[in-house]
Amino acid sequence: MLLNSNQIQEIIPHRYPFLLVDQIIEMEDDHVVGVKCVTANEMHFMGHFPKQHVMPGVLVIEALAQAGAVLLLSKEENKGKLALFAGINKARIHRQVIPGDKLTLDVTFKGFRAGIGFADALATVDGEKAVKCELIFAVQQ
Repeated sequence: MLLNSNQIQEIIPHRYPFLLVDQIIEMEDDHVVGVKCVTANEMHFMGHFPKQHVMPGVLVIEALAQAGAVLLLSKEENKGKLALFAGINKARIHRQVIPGDKLTLDVTFKGFRAGIGFADALATVDGEKAVKCELIFAVQQ
């Protein structure tokens, strides 16, 4: 493990119940891999769905965005700034994510133009594709 949840909270502003990355296990210049351990005691499962827990796909996408934000805000030139989720393209949900699943969050940045970052993102459970999308980030000055 590269970063634990306490270290992640030193980089991004998210807190419970909206911190959706538990660990960062790999981080390079343009690539980050995080982990989200899904548990039944998370707030969204109270209503989604009480008798059959399914993590909302948009929260899986948010977890991917948070992993990407950790990478962006770890860079020296972005320390102390805020990474904003600016857009999403080609989002597809391939499987349900349920309590007990360990989500692997893989985000690779493809490029930056005028302060906007573009990334490919993939969430998997035990190597099986759960969510795939393209993310757009803006770094606020």
